[in-house]
Amino acid sequence: MDLPRNLFKRALLEGRHQLGLWCSLSHHYSLEVVAGAAFDWLLLDMEHSPNDLESLLPQLQAVAGYAPSAVVRVPWNDTVAIKRVLDVGAQTLLIPYVQNVEEARAAVAATRYPPEGVRGVAGSTRATRFGRVSGYATRAHEEICLLVQLETKDALQHLEAIAALDGIDGIFIGPADLHASLGHAGEIAHPQVWPLIEDAIGRIRAAGKAPGILMVDERLAQRCIELGTLFTAVGSDVGILARGADALAARFHKARG
Repeated sequence: MDLPRNLFKRALLEGRHQLGLWCSLSHHYSLEVVAGAAFDWLLLDMEHSPNDLESLLPQLQAVAGYAPSAVVRVPWNDTVAIKRVLDVGAQTLLIPYVQNVEEARAAVAATRYPPEGVRGVAGSTRATRFGRVSGYATRAHEEICLLVQLETKDALQHLEAIAALDGIDGIFIGPADLHASLGHAGEIAHPQVWPLIEDAIGRIRAAGKAPGILMVDERLAQRCIELGTLFTAVGSDVGILARGADALAARFHKARG
């Protein structure tokens, strides 16, 4: 049995933009609902959601039957967390709050088997098709896509050095935390912060890596795509449900007077 191909990774390498949706509802049923939409990738969040490993597994299984690729944001840049998410079959990971080259290098090592890294070896995991993928231990890195999240001004100062590391496929700009780190929590386009985001997108492209972002404001999301983001999440399942419910209730309350 062959190693599953990572279509998301190939798209980034070929410079093809990938449209995404952020998913935090943490249930395979809601994920299957949105998997049928025309997105290229779905972010399965384990950092800011109730998701754990047992709930993640059926979500990966649900997405597998649809066109979008699954991208998993692990809860932290932790070797054990990364190992377990890889073992249940995730091939594209987003690592939050990477601050410097050392932390980025640790993330790469967690996705690689020795001697290149520190990932623990297990022979009969879902990632190996339960031992059926020939040569998995020597080839797994070929289909693993590693994205690191820079979300403070200090982290952006190390952008080029992080991008230069082998094993880093993309760099995700975290606009909410970037704003918070600069004293503007709760904002997404402060005039002192937005230029840093625009600059970072260009720097990532210049470094030869794929820039990514989550931007729920449609005008700003389109601006990011124009600037060169290659993986852009333009909304969230929670936002769609909450705002859609609010709008529906408001229309009927207005009609009743």
